[in-house]
Amino acid sequence: MNKSTKWFLIILGILAVIVIGFTVMMVYLVSDSGEGIETVTTGSGDKIAIVELKGVITSSEDIVRQIKKYREQRGVRAILLRMDSPGGGVVAGQEIYEEVRKTRDSGKPVVVSMGSLAASASYYIACGSSRIVANRGTLTGSIGVISEILQVEELLGKIGVGVKAIKSGRMKDTGSPTRKMTQAEERYYQDLIDEVYLQFVGVVERERDLDHEDVLAMADGRVFTGEKAVELGLVDTIGTYEVAIEIAAQLAGIEGKPSIVRERKRTGLLDGLAGSVAESLTSLKQDLLERPVLSYRYAAPQ
Repeated sequence: MNKSTKWFLIILGILAVIVIGFTVMMVYLVSDSGEGIETVTTGSGDKIAIVELKGVITSSEDIVRQIKKYREQRGVRAILLRMDSPGGGVVAGQEIYEEVRKTRDSGKPVVVSMGSLAASASYYIACGSSRIVANRGTLTGSIGVISEILQVEELLGKIGVGVKAIKSGRMKDTGSPTRKMTQAEERYYQDLIDEVYLQFVGVVERERDLDHEDVLAMADGRVFTGEKAVELGLVDTIGTYEVAIEIAAQLAGIEGKPSIVRERKRTGLLDGLAGSVAESLTSLKQDLLERPVLSYRYAAPQ
């Protein structure tokens, strides 16, 4: 074997090692970039599972999955639902509420611990729990429905773009951002909003054992502090996250200090390299593309 052939084989070997190493690294990055989920348990007593509900609620699948999993685990004696959310989609909120209520009615306590904000759909969900605990400064309530429709007709006109809709009925493109609503369409949309609003009011009446007129008086979209919410009957008691754990333990009949079970996503290299960018893009995607047409959501001042 001559010298040039040896160098060729050496270089080829080095390139092969680099390719194999790069392939292994990419597989690691893709397979371990936050998709894996592990269950973490701290403590040695009877178990309380923590489920966290944070940010705008755009879907129900993950929270419903966790609640159902812990409801079916005999070793988990109670569930604590920790909230810090302005609410979100009507259907997503209703689906999570039903799972919470189902768990409570099965005999397994579900205690809601409200953080800084637990409004609109978050409050709707909380109504299905065994006990609602809020901090004094928590903002909660915001009983109501909102639908925000982007209007770009004038902008399209300025850049010379027009849209022609071919439709089967006069209401088919109601809510289109490319034209203004007619009065008939606004009335139609308002009727939809009012119907979904009364669904919210009905849940609060039933679950909080309040009179219809009393609920209507405070169901105008306002938020209340935790202290005021207790006074109005919207929340059961004032307390911190730790107090909520104690209440969950009492309702479950746990003696001594309970152990805490929660899910944690395994993070990979991509999370460290681009975590903040991914979070920003996800937030933008939710705001622009995933915002439900009808929302139980607190429209917080910017």
